[in-house]
Amino acid sequence: MEHPQFMCARFEKALEILSKRWTSMIVYQLLNGPQRFVAIEHSIPNLSGKVLSERLKELEAEGIIQRDVYPEMPVRIEYKLTEKGQGLAPLFTEIIGWANQWIELPPHLPES
Repeated sequence: MEHPQFMCARFEKALEILSKRWTSMIVYQLLNGPQRFVAIEHSIPNLSGKVLSERLKELEAEGIIQRDVYPEMPVRIEYKLTEKGQGLAPLFTEIIGWANQWIELPPHLPES
């Protein structure tokens, strides 16, 4: 693989999006399928509702997730990955493989 002297603008933008705190964890969680706000919030320890709301808006603006509103009583809102968001699945599969091979966990942390 050839490495240019400077970063490709698209690569740089992709890293900017995915490296923002909690963003990759949210996308990873949504790989399991559509979820409501509370389910996402409870699945990621230490993620505040305020930050989750901000990240979901940012991901929606980037076209990575879609927010679906169901006119029920009470209103039901679900978040799901768009085709663009689903395109990240192989990246996460590769990261999981790399982490399993190279990242050592402290003895007190369980394997997932």
